[in-house]
Amino acid sequence: MKLPSSSLLFTLTILFCSLNSLGFTNLLTQQTCKNCSKTDPNISYKFCVESFKSNRRSQHAKSLQELGLISIQITRHNVTDTKARINDLLEKNKSLDPFIKECLDDCLEVYSDTIPTFREAIRDYRAKRYANCNVKLSSVIDASTTCEDGFKQKNNDAVSPLTKRNKDTFQLSAISLSIVNMLVDRDI
Repeated sequence: MKLPSSSLLFTLTILFCSLNSLGFTNLLTQQTCKNCSKTDPNISYKFCVESFKSNRRSQHAKSLQELGLISIQITRHNVTDTKARINDLLEKNKSLDPFIKECLDDCLEVYSDTIPTFREAIRDYRAKRYANCNVKLSSVIDASTTCEDGFKQKNNDAVSPLTKRNKDTFQLSAISLSIVNMLVDRDI
């Protein structure tokens, strides 16, 4: 049997690395997203896969535990970015409708409150205190729905400038929770 030449091996290695750099996901990510979307109707398989593609480390994740931590970190990044977006909206739009401004202020508060929660959730996650982590991640879901619901309080059909971000936060949190629950089921 003739072994492939070193140039062929080099070409295959470059091709594989190129495919990974284009955002292809590993099988663990695909299977995890499939399981998440199957067990929770709030999770879109496509959204799950795309969210993991946003983090290069997920391409090399070798365990569900590693992928779970990455998921929590992606969610934390989303929440931090959303908080910054709310600040921008408040600072750049001085003539906001008072109701919209009040809603944005409320959203800023609930999103700000979740930032320290992530530190605790990650600490619990790493210590395999999954039940505690679950509670903290659930509060992030609550923050996104509380923020979005605030805009629906008034009968004038106020439009939330954060709808997409709130939906993304909700879904990212649901993915993290789903992975935590998979790990709890493994430990039973």
